[in-house]
Formats: sequence, structure tokens, C-alpha cells
Amino acid sequence: MAHQPLWMDSDLAALQDMARGFFVKECAPREEEWAHQQCVDRHTWRRAGEQGLLCLSIPEQYGGGGGSFAHEAVVAQAQAHSLTPSIGIGVHSVIVAHYILAYGTEDQKHTWLPRMASGEVIGAVAMTEPGTGSDLQAIKTKAVVDGDDYVIDGAKTFISNGFNADIVLTVCQTDKSAGARGFSLIIVEIGRAGFSRGRNLKKMGLHGQDTCELSFSGVRVPRANLLGVAEGQGFAQLMQQLPQERLILGVSAVATMEKAVELTVAYTKERKAFGKTVFDFQNTRFTLAECATVVRVARSFLDECVGLHLAGELDADTAAMAKWWLTEQQNIIADRCLQLFGGYGYMDEYPISKIFADSRIQKIYGGTNEIMKEIISRSL
Repeated sequence: MAHQPLWMDSDLAALQDMARGFFVKECAPREEEWAHQQCVDRHTWRRAGEQGLLCLSIPEQYGGGGGSFAHEAVVAQAQAHSLTPSIGIGVHSVIVAHYILAYGTEDQKHTWLPRMASGEVIGAVAMTEPGTGSDLQAIKTKAVVDGDDYVIDGAKTFISNGFNADIVLTVCQTDKSAGARGFSLIIVEIGRAGFSRGRNLKKMGLHGQDTCELSFSGVRVPRANLLGVAEGQGFAQLMQQLPQERLILGVSAVATMEKAVELTVAYTKERKAFGKTVFDFQNTRFTLAECATVVRVARSFLDECVGLHLAGELDADTAAMAKWWLTEQQNIIADRCLQLFGGYGYMDEYPISKIFADSRIQKIYGGTNEIMKEIISRSL
């Protein structure tokens, strides 16, 4: 059911095949184990680095693959098609690495990016707090200058890759009186005194993807760990990088929809009811025809957005449209496909069950879909 994107070429297709081989061979057999332990082992991260699947869109001079967002997109597609959602490559490579690439000093880039590309260092970004989600301007975690250091106090929650992370890009308030211009991103290395990880949180879905609470109590980091040339640039940095984050969520959404329809067509053609296959019933065929059409339309919109991004022309409004609509359709398609599995669709041993549960968070993280509509409405 999957269709080749318009921006795909032979090199990208080969990369996607290689990535799918890695996910199927090295990740799929361990998904159940990771779901039980609520995180992916570090050996698999290093294996992903050895295979060249991390930081593909980071320049070679910093240890990356020297590719573009298209390279990250085909890896994300391969991961979704392989039903191996646990390893948080998107956060690591598409989000954290690009903050460092875009705003870091040469020393920061050379210190962290090669080790992120190898899988030696795992990255996370800490925005959300116990009392603050989409409203980033309400962040309370503060960083106060003390000599050559920042002293950080606060708490973060729902941090993807947080349990495994070696570095956390932490959104801090550096000037309470400056409003949106009073926030900064600061690199916090794990192991500093006063830093601690809380619970590895139990979730509705994505059970193998580590998501935890982080606590900062008088954590001292060098002022050189500031991301950017001056304080107060954090909010602007977030706004500049969020469109790419939202687009990679859209990539996963479309690939997941494609996989859901593929699985459901195969199941309904095999499952018998009342002396014929479930696919033979008109309701099944029409439902799948509708789902397949939605997926094709979604793919076309995604391809347009990826093309715009590769040309440097994807604006925040269009990225918000892609994020809300594609993830909304992902949840609708997952629900409609699960229904065609009947009772088996509710059983965890059937992948459609996990697709259904894992899809739900897509409408929440990266900015809730309600926030996406607010962003879009401001452009009307």
C-alpha cells in the first residue's frame, strides 16, 4: 500500500531498505523486551550509529551523514513500516542534533555531534514541566548566573529519551522580566551534582520508548553551555526548529497509516466469517477504500511539505497544518482498521492494537493539535 514519495531517489530508496533491515533484524525481536523494561538498551543505539542511521542530516565535518531531511524522513518511514517505535531516533537526530548544529558554538558542535552520530551520546530536549505543556512561556525552571556558571533549579516531565540521555537541552528562564525573550536553552550533561531522573513513566502506548521526569536542584553548568550567542534566544530557537519537529511527526503519521491499511487488507483477505472472507463484505471493502484514499491524500500533502522543507520554504503555518491533520488522520485510520480486526484487534499480539495505542500521543506532543489550529488561525 505504501507509495514512493515524489522526493525519493535511488540512493534514498537504498537507505530506506538498509534502515528497514536494521529495524526488522535488530529492533523488532526486542520490542517486547524493551516494552517491559521501558527503554531501549544502549548497545542498540551504538549499533544504529555504526549503521549510519543517526544524525544523517548533520554535516560530515561534525561526524554526521552529510544528508538532508529526506534522509531522516526515509529512516522514520522505515521505522514506522517495521513496527519498531521504541528507539527515539527522531528526537535525537532530527531535533536535538539540529539545535546544536543551528545554534551551538564550534566547540559545542565538535564536542557533541560526532558522539551523537556514533550513538555514544544520546540526546533529549526538556521543555514540558509538571505545570506547563504547550504554553512554553509559562516555564518555571530557572538558570541564574553565578560567576562562570549557571545554577539551574526546576523540574521537567514527559521527556522523551530522558532516561537514556547523556545531554539534555534544557529550556530555562534566564530573565523573568523579559517575557518570551527571557528564555534560554542550556546544555546539561547528565551526572552533574543536583541533577536526577525521576520515574520512567508508564504510558498508554510507546511502552519501549523511555519517557521520564527530570529534576534540577542547584545544578551547576558552565556558562559556555548556553546554546546561542546570548541569553534570551531560547523561545526564538524553539519556534525556528519546531516546524521540522512537526514535519517528522507527519512523516511517521503517514507511514503508520500506510502500514495499518496494509496489515488490515492482508488480515481481512484471510479471516473468514459467514463462509467468506471479511474482505468480501462490501462494508469492509468500502471502509478500506476510504482509508486507502485518505492515506494517498495524506501522502501527497506530506510530499509537498517535505519538498518545501528541502527547499527551505516550509513555514510554521504549513508545518502546523501537516502536524494536526496528518496525526488526526493517523488516529482515525488506526481506529477504523482496528475495527475490521474485530476482537483480535484489541489483543496486543496483533500489531494493529499497538498502532492504535501508540498513535494517540501524536495528537499531543510536538504541540497539541489544538495549538496547531491556533497557529494556523493566526495566518488567516
